[in-house]
Amino acid sequence: MAARIRKGDRVVVITGADRGKRGEVLRVIPKEDRAVVQGVNVAKKHTKASGMGQPGGIIEKEATIHLSNIMLIDPETDKPTRIAHRVLDNGSKARVARASGRVIEG
Repeated sequence: MAARIRKGDRVVVITGADRGKRGEVLRVIPKEDRAVVQGVNVAKKHTKASGMGQPGGIIEKEATIHLSNIMLIDPETDKPTRIAHRVLDNGSKARVARASGRVIEG
């Protein structure tokens, strides 16, 4: 089955504390219906020093966000869009932006 959101897609957060933020999908976890988006849902993690080269401190890291809270950005209109799946003339399945009808690469 073709995925709605994939690694490398540009998305916008549609609900929650980070609503309106845009970023690139760094990783998708299909079993949990979650994704890691660059600059979105940033959590602070307190780490202890471990060894000579690893100082302790507070590290900011992106946490996962549920796929229902993000929406793909249409490359043509630069606005959020829903996704359709269509079978192309050559028999392959592709993601299509519902707003513009354009095939989404990737």
